[in-house]
Amino acid sequence: MTKRKYTKEFQMEALNLAKELGSYSAASRQLGITDSVLHTWKDKYGISINDIAKKPVIDSINEAEELKRLRKENEQQRKTIEILKRAAAFFSQDHLK
Repeated sequence: MTKRKYTKEFQMEALNLAKELGSYSAASRQLGITDSVLHTWKDKYGISINDIAKKPVIDSINEAEELKRLRKENEQQRKTIEILKRAAAFFSQDHLK
């Protein structure tokens, strides 16, 4: 059994269909995929049940991707700050000699 790959657009449309139908199982039957696949995509994009009812899935997915990008950028900046703190401490000690 081979693992199928689905495009991001298909995943978004599938989540939108689940929202319209009000059921993951109904959407998965129409699309010929399992419920667990839809739930995996929901979790992947950080969409909660309440989010699906409130706003379009594409907005939730874009927000989840932006949040992921910002967290990565934040971590890189933390590392940079730590390096700069150590460098400042090193050079301030060297200056006292």
